[in-house]
Amino acid sequence: MGLAQLHHTSGPPGQDGPGTGFVAVTPGIPRAVLDEAEPLIGYEPPEGTPAHPTDAELAALPQAFSHSVLSDGSRLLARTVPVGSGGGGHGAHTHAVVLPRDGALPGGGLPISAWNSVRWATSAPASPTPATLESLPPLGLFGRDVLTGFAAARAPWLAPFFAGLRARTDGPGPRLALVERSSADVAQWIALACAVLPREHAEPLTFTTYTRRPRAARQTIVGVLPDGARELSDSATGPAPDLRVLDCTGRPPAPATADPSAAPGEAHLPLIWGEIVARIWLGRAPEVFTEAAAEPGGVLSPGALAATALRAQVALGPEGRTAAATWAYEQLRTLTPDRLHHLAGALAAPPGEPRTAAECAALARLFTALGSRARATGPDGTRAAATRDRLGALVLTTAVRMESAPHEPLPEPELSALPDEVRHRLAAELSPALLAGIADDPPAGSSPTAIARPVELLRIAGILGVECAEVLPGLAARLADALSADPGTAHIPSVRTVLEDHFELRTAVLGALDGHAAADPPAAARLLATVALPLGAVQTLPHLRMCAGAPWTTEPGADGLSAVHAALRAGGVSVFTDPLVLRTALTLVWNGAAPAPGEAARLLGETGSDAHRAAGTWATLVRAALDSPPGDPDAPALAHDLLRCFPDKLEPRAKSALLLLDFLRDLETARAAPPWIERALTLRADAEPMEPPLLERTLETLSRRLLSEERPEGELYALIHCGEPALLTAYATAARAPATTDRLSTSPAYVAHSFVAWTSLPGASQEWDTTRTTLLDKVLRPTVRALPPQDIAAVEHHLEQVGAHRAEEFRTWHRSSPLTRLTRRFGTLGRRR
Repeated sequence: MGLAQLHHTSGPPGQDGPGTGFVAVTPGIPRAVLDEAEPLIGYEPPEGTPAHPTDAELAALPQAFSHSVLSDGSRLLARTVPVGSGGGGHGAHTHAVVLPRDGALPGGGLPISAWNSVRWATSAPASPTPATLESLPPLGLFGRDVLTGFAAARAPWLAPFFAGLRARTDGPGPRLALVERSSADVAQWIALACAVLPREHAEPLTFTTYTRRPRAARQTIVGVLPDGARELSDSATGPAPDLRVLDCTGRPPAPATADPSAAPGEAHLPLIWGEIVARIWLGRAPEVFTEAAAEPGGVLSPGALAATALRAQVALGPEGRTAAATWAYEQLRTLTPDRLHHLAGALAAPPGEPRTAAECAALARLFTALGSRARATGPDGTRAAATRDRLGALVLTTAVRMESAPHEPLPEPELSALPDEVRHRLAAELSPALLAGIADDPPAGSSPTAIARPVELLRIAGILGVECAEVLPGLAARLADALSADPGTAHIPSVRTVLEDHFELRTAVLGALDGHAAADPPAAARLLATVALPLGAVQTLPHLRMCAGAPWTTEPGADGLSAVHAALRAGGVSVFTDPLVLRTALTLVWNGAAPAPGEAARLLGETGSDAHRAAGTWATLVRAALDSPPGDPDAPALAHDLLRCFPDKLEPRAKSALLLLDFLRDLETARAAPPWIERALTLRADAEPMEPPLLERTLETLSRRLLSEERPEGELYALIHCGEPALLTAYATAARAPATTDRLSTSPAYVAHSFVAWTSLPGASQEWDTTRTTLLDKVLRPTVRALPPQDIAAVEHHLEQVGAHRAEEFRTWHRSSPLTRLTRRFGTLGRRR
């Protein structure tokens, strides 16, 4: 069946002269097809084309060879070439054929094969109704050597081109704009694509080798000259999101990266496929595409394509080798022992670049799956066993020499079953790298997951029988550090496996973690709350066991000392054997805070000073005393004991603060000898900066004792002249307290004592005058006015014993009032006038 053809001519740009339009059409082509075809075959010469080009300039203009799909499902294959016009200008002639839906070119060729066929006409035929065209025989321009040579010249752009092409086969991905200086080069790109794609994808592939308007083009592959490429980056119109531009005339693109550990069906698959296709072209082995088409998954499967390429001795990157190993694992039941053996040999060949963790994991899965086949008898079993041994050696070698750890633990039982001669050979070969990798300390700032590699290397050393006793303590210490920094490290598969299976390492790690727990009990408690470490019964591990039982108190105000006893029982070690357990227990129970003074005193009494001295917990007891509330009754006694037990440990400031607290104890028990104020203020100065509760306690205690009848002679004068406003304020506050006012209302002797104190040394200072006047008027006068006459007489009697003038002063003060004093003052002023 022939191909319906049509001819279209156009005049110079901007001119629609005679003959412009369809000048010859095979009968039977619907008008709708012509209307849809005309925009597809329009031709605009490149920018800067002369209005009257010479024959040489005309021949150098690009030709637009296009393959487009029409709305009715048919396809239009057209070639448009610039031609001269009768007036000395230039126009264009299009010769096109219509391919029916699902129809191919006569002879079975792909559309691109008709590029520059001798049957393409450059002028209108004599008849306006030409017959169908029987064939478009190719000229053989796209032979193997031509395409491999072109691929080598375009090496940097191969992978991104084929990645974009592969993405387009899976759905409506971006179209490809190829910037080349010649439309013939674009045709070579299309030929490369069609040589790779399966026929069902290559035949309907749409393209045009040249267009001036790439944004308006409808084809999948669009050829653009460098001048026309400016439209794609024009800032006025913005980028073209539906076009992926590959400028083969400019700087080579940066290599695309893909995560080879992800599943093949994910978005990175086109990148891996494109890289594999590029390496096959550069390896000058295009026959691989034909061979891969017969494999499960076909040529569009990265794994099938990579496995075929490896058998053809094409060097692949780690992503390609990973894809091949993964595909072999998935197709294990369909592959013959010979094919598996050859593939294993290709995978084991020395690579040109480092192997990756994903590659090692894929090899390990394939190696593990070969186990059942290798146990079979006969030639097939023998060949499968040889393949398994080869892959096992490759897995171990890869895991040792790559820079990171495999994503999954290696199959230790299967690898341990390798023949002795294989394991002995690998042990001799890999021992230096194994020991160096296990001892390698990751650089500062590395992720905690960096510990996975030396841990996996330790497992490999066990498989090969390499002695690692010298490097085991260092690895245990680093693993303990990683677990403490990030408890999630325990969930890394290789770490979890080695902690479960490697007794010596687990023992060393737990010992190191016990040291971590002694240094930072809260961090160890958080680790053990996240990770269930097998503590066992072999090791003591007192600090870890205490941290495993945390928290030991759950409610505020709970008995902290009982919680300490429970934590120490969980640790299983006496504080006299290992004093550091005392520090761990105190930290876990009080979480960095200080116990109450009573608890601290009982703890000191139970354990004695030596344990606290060795554990360093004496400082916690000091804080318990100095941070205690002002009214705590146990703090002064605790301070006395601390001064007795740790005189050489206390730094001067803390020692002065404890001495002050001990002095306040003597004040409260009436055992303190004078001078009170001088002693207290001296200790206070030495204890600066003083804890606010202790300062408050000092002022309150001094004030209460200065208000007492047992106050030594001279202490009142010291108060008046001390120059401490805070002490005077505290004294006035204590005088207004219920304890003082109640005593005033029941003790005439105390009234007399207070009257003498508060009328002493008038004019000594403004602060004292203000204080004493306030106390006389606001505290003492209301109390005295409420006393019965006999108590007033008793007050006067006590004052007479001090001095007759004191009793007379009291009578005068008692008869007066602020109002009478004011009246007397104004009356005196009137008499003076």
